[in-house]
Amino acid sequence: MNLRDLRYLVALAELRHFRRAADACFVSQPTLSTQIRKIEDELGVTLVERAPRKVMLTPAGVEIAQRARVVLDEIEQIRAIARRSVDPEAGSLRLGIFPTLAPYLLPHVVPLLRQRFPRMELLLIEEKTELLLQQLQAGRIDAAVLALPLHEDQLHTELLFEEPFVLAVPSGHPLANAERLSLNDIATERLLLLDEGHCLRDQALDVCHLAGASEKDGFRATSLETLRQMVSAGVGITLLPLLAVQPPVPRSDSLRLLAFTDSRPSRQIALVWRKSAANSDFLGTVAEVLRSLPPELLEPPREGATKPRGSNLRRRKPG
Repeated sequence: MNLRDLRYLVALAELRHFRRAADACFVSQPTLSTQIRKIEDELGVTLVERAPRKVMLTPAGVEIAQRARVVLDEIEQIRAIARRSVDPEAGSLRLGIFPTLAPYLLPHVVPLLRQRFPRMELLLIEEKTELLLQQLQAGRIDAAVLALPLHEDQLHTELLFEEPFVLAVPSGHPLANAERLSLNDIATERLLLLDEGHCLRDQALDVCHLAGASEKDGFRATSLETLRQMVSAGVGITLLPLLAVQPPVPRSDSLRLLAFTDSRPSRQIALVWRKSAANSDFLGTVAEVLRSLPPELLEPPREGATKPRGSNLRRRKPG
């Protein structure tokens, strides 16, 4: 049994299909099937229940595949140590980021990363938080930009910045020309929110509960752009993270953006990686680069303004 065979087993455990697993490993299906049987013969145990249209791992197969993932991750860490010892800033960085931040943060930070690490290959993965955590723990990505809090003892977090929320309302809404906005002003409102699985949905619900507001029934968006368009069309109001309304995002004359003047609801964004990662020092340097956003990007709009500008944002420590 060698590392190649372990990769075949892990691919089959993840994809539950011989052909797709073979394609993922760049081998023929008979080759992959033969190597899986070789592992079974060597260990003297059945790893896979084979059916015409379905592949299931036996309990032993599940456990061995989990151990194989750990072995492969450790091998990658060994290789990473060797690469970093030659050139700490060369090689590749597999970076995950969640969908309600990726299109708004990346245009600002990718140029900074390329400037600071010109020899580094940046591989970006956009997924929901739950999937990114799974990939991080399995060693399939090196780090992820996620929203706090996280309850993962095996992960190290570096706070990058605190991103305020703004209230987006149609231009004809009673709050559109408000000079000041507090959470009490939305106590009777029903907000448009994202669908299940988005961390921003949970964050927005926390604000709603704090303000006494509620979710508008019968509508759940799958993206921030859908929320923005629905507000512009007069369907309702919503909370948007500040970076989602900053350039290069185009401005809409039918949309008004309002900053809260009391509690200033926000979300904390952090770079997260495994505590056992061999390149922790390098990832700490990456965090410093990601943290160096232009200050004006995190400045909330002035009261009644239609685009973000003006007052200062006070950062707070994660708690």
